[in-house]
Amino acid sequence: MQHILSLPITHTKTHRSHKSRVLAYNIHVNGVLHCRVRYSQLLSLHEQIKKEYGSNVVPAFPPKKIFTLTPAEVEQRREQLEKYMQAVRQDPLLGSSEMFNSFLRKAQQETQQIPTEDVALDICLSNGQKISVNILTSDQTEDVLDAVATNLDLPEDLIGYFSLFLIRESVDGGVTFVRKLQEFELPYVSISSLQSSDFHIVLRKSYWDTAYDGDVMDNRVGLSLLYAQTVSDIERGWILVNKDQHRQLKSLQEKGSKKEFIHLGQTLKYYGYIKFDPCITDFPEKGCQVIVSAGNNELNFHVKLPNEQMKEGSFKVTRMRCWRVTSSQVPLANGTTNTCSSSKCEVKLELAFEYLMSKDRLQWVTITSQQAIMMSICLQSMVDELMVKKSGGSIKKMLRKRHNGSIYRADGQQAVKSPPLLDSPNTNREQIVKLSTKLSSMSLLGISASNSANDISGNDFHGNYAFEGIGDDDL
Repeated sequence: MQHILSLPITHTKTHRSHKSRVLAYNIHVNGVLHCRVRYSQLLSLHEQIKKEYGSNVVPAFPPKKIFTLTPAEVEQRREQLEKYMQAVRQDPLLGSSEMFNSFLRKAQQETQQIPTEDVALDICLSNGQKISVNILTSDQTEDVLDAVATNLDLPEDLIGYFSLFLIRESVDGGVTFVRKLQEFELPYVSISSLQSSDFHIVLRKSYWDTAYDGDVMDNRVGLSLLYAQTVSDIERGWILVNKDQHRQLKSLQEKGSKKEFIHLGQTLKYYGYIKFDPCITDFPEKGCQVIVSAGNNELNFHVKLPNEQMKEGSFKVTRMRCWRVTSSQVPLANGTTNTCSSSKCEVKLELAFEYLMSKDRLQWVTITSQQAIMMSICLQSMVDELMVKKSGGSIKKMLRKRHNGSIYRADGQQAVKSPPLLDSPNTNREQIVKLSTKLSSMSLLGISASNSANDISGNDFHGNYAFEGIGDDDL
């Protein structure tokens, strides 16, 4: 799963009715507070899941205690509950169930103390235009996306080609993609709880293969949305354009030739990529500054070496054996102590993937970035597309299909059951993993992790990785 659930700290408050101290648990999603719940609420969820899916499917739940818990027992229970929530979330059946997701949505709304009422929510388009949709504060991501599509007159069969993303806009106009809004959250509550005008929700296409652009461009609204995104990505420098190409694009803009503009854009370097903020990597050596971009079934690296030399290279998703995202609490840089409290620590996120550098050599590559979750989501969705294409399936069915009111989306959470947990890299493990296999890694002591696998089997190896000026033998 792309999203990390953790219970890093407990919270106590005096109950209004009987003046006793009530112990609650902060549930963080990707290092950010999502909701606060009590043991009794989690126990009730467990009982509901067990009744619906059977005892043999549900992971073990920490038992009730008759007497007051000691501090050591409180910490032990916290760890057990964290393990339980992560196990449920990672289970393809339970983690995508409406029961589990509605529990998280309700808890999010209660924690933020936002009543259910009619509100207007602003959604940004790629061209900077804002549209206002009338929703309920309790509407989930799917409901808001439907409202946006209705407002724009986007056909239902194209809704799944787009997603809502949470972004942060900097003073200089730069944009940071924080995450794709998920089924377990309420968009209005999510953005309201941030209490900052720097954050916005934006509509953007949610697929990678440019072959699907044709489906979108056949509709006038889809064409306009894709055109606006292409123009925006060129203007912010995500798509590289030389002078001659810039001249051609400007001419097509003046003529209002949107399709031709997009077709030309498709031939340009980094078309359809998402560019991330500068961060740190340990490849080709520790401490290197890097700008990572995701697109075309790869992670592209622009690395600044310690000697100030710049190198560029790409890691193909088809050569990744697996990946994981880890979250840990670290002291603030200006803190005076080496221990963390809720006010003196920050979340450190890392994406690490095991890559087939050459025929017989796998190597772990780590990226330290606050956008590690978003990178993981990009990798997962690329793998999902490859899986669908390999099986001869339909992109429309993968992105969104309604069956008797049920909605299936391309989050890679429905159809594949995870094998046993992989706690750490093991050089003795089988090196080749089939596309249909997904690996899951989970650390339970203050660190959360998740991974997925893709097809690096047989003759599917391609796009050999090498930095410019460095041969395969040097990697």
